[in-house]
Amino acid sequence: MRLLVRERLFAIGDDYWIEDTEGRKLFLVDGKAMRLRDTFELKDAEGRVLVELRQKLVSLRGTMLIERGGEELAQVKRKRLSLLRNHYRVTLVDGTEMDVSGKILDREFAIEYDGELLAQISRRWLTIRDTYGIDVVREDADIALLIAVSICVIVLAEKE
Repeated sequence: MRLLVRERLFAIGDDYWIEDTEGRKLFLVDGKAMRLRDTFELKDAEGRVLVELRQKLVSLRGTMLIERGGEELAQVKRKRLSLLRNHYRVTLVDGTEMDVSGKILDREFAIEYDGELLAQISRRWLTIRDTYGIDVVREDADIALLIAVSICVIVLAEKE
């Protein structure tokens, strides 16, 4: 499934839609302004909150939390410093981990689990200015979680 994110709308406090390639609005990212930390809600087209994303207030390295139904689902942190590529680790509450690596600020990165590609984030296959795509590779993947991870790593990378 390919999704389109119009980046020029991406800012704290702004709301923006994530659409499919036909232009149908599938997910709403609701940015919460006037908070001490970055906070977002990812909602479906009917307005139901799927996941909440918030920056952890106190941490040595930037960390964002992903919650579902008030329960923590995952933590997103930057891995050790790398000069050529950014690396982030997503630790799920059950202890499993996903790796995110690539050129985050260029919107060219991948989300993998146990060496298997789950999603590819890219501007390469789009001609629309200020837009990047999220290509979810696995049909059984948690799309809301993958979108949330994408948003978290972009927010963390832009803060560094």
